[in-house]
Amino acid sequence: MTTNRSQRELAILHAIAEALNREVDLDSALHVALARVLELFNLKTGWIFLMDQETSEMYLAAYQNLPPGLKSEPERMQGTCYCLDTYRDGSMGGAANVSIITCTRLKNLLAGTDGLRFHASIPLYERGKKLGILNVVSRDWQELSEDDLHLLYTVGELVSMAIQRARLFSRSIELGALHERNRLAREIHDTLAQGLTAITLKLETADVLLDDAQDLARIQTVVQDALRLTRQNLEEARRSVMDLRAAPLEGRTLAEALSALVVDVNARGDITVSFSGPNRSLPSRIASGLYRIAQQALNNVVQHSGADEASISLEITTEEIYLVIEDNGRGFELSSLPEDRFGLIGLQERAKMLGGSLRLQTAPDEGTRVEVSVPFTGLRSR
Repeated sequence: MTTNRSQRELAILHAIAEALNREVDLDSALHVALARVLELFNLKTGWIFLMDQETSEMYLAAYQNLPPGLKSEPERMQGTCYCLDTYRDGSMGGAANVSIITCTRLKNLLAGTDGLRFHASIPLYERGKKLGILNVVSRDWQELSEDDLHLLYTVGELVSMAIQRARLFSRSIELGALHERNRLAREIHDTLAQGLTAITLKLETADVLLDDAQDLARIQTVVQDALRLTRQNLEEARRSVMDLRAAPLEGRTLAEALSALVVDVNARGDITVSFSGPNRSLPSRIASGLYRIAQQALNNVVQHSGADEASISLEITTEEIYLVIEDNGRGFELSSLPEDRFGLIGLQERAKMLGGSLRLQTAPDEGTRVEVSVPFTGLRSR
């Protein structure tokens, strides 16, 4: 029996290591690890809390088969608890001291626990650095055997290594993207911007020469209009280059970047904008996409709505990320609006690329509300 157990444990540990070796995405690695650990202990429920690298706050990063009481009340999976407090103060030294405790998130539930009561807390460390906690939940655990402790110690090491590996890979991708943006910025500056400058100089020369011609006022007006449009396009090209060279999310969370955007818009004095939302790290692809949606939507508000107040709000739940941009402007009739007006196609395409959806609410004299909902892929339940 002992031999069979050992062989099974070794086989599953090998499967965990092999599966995690194939995963370079943090979300996928967490879910693979959690699913394999639950299989190992013949359980069905567990979750992983990670420590945010920017804020040092703990957040729910992955879960599987939450009991009804926790799934229907996601706020119960937020905030602190006994095992998180123990982990923070350093009392949970390693997987060898895995504690079997009555889960405080389930303890006070009158219904919806699915019979679950105890959980094992497996602290995750990498070279002494706190990464998070893996919890696996049981109906009847009272204590763990030495074999179980040793097994959990090994599992914790595997998961910790997978987390660090995924984060290092993500950083390398972001660094590569930064180099590519800078390369594109140089190319645009060397081609588009210089080309538009040359056109401007030619049109300015033509404008001067036309002053000596007879009865060419109409042509002169056309040339001057072309000159004006060219200058506008040159300024737009320069603005695009600056956006590429200094991406707003580099070194900042989405909340910090949106706060800076609001400060910049308010400084112009045309409109008062407010922002509210949690300061949480998000996958770079999602954060960047949501920032661009907010930026474009806010530009539409400033340019077209006639509003004097607007707001941006961000909400992050265990399932979705919600971004809302709202103004008190003149609004419009949706049924009579051309499809491509106000860059709606661009906004919808950005939301779709993130796997989400965009909803527009407006009416004449009632302002406009843009709602974006994006699945939080870091918290998929598999």
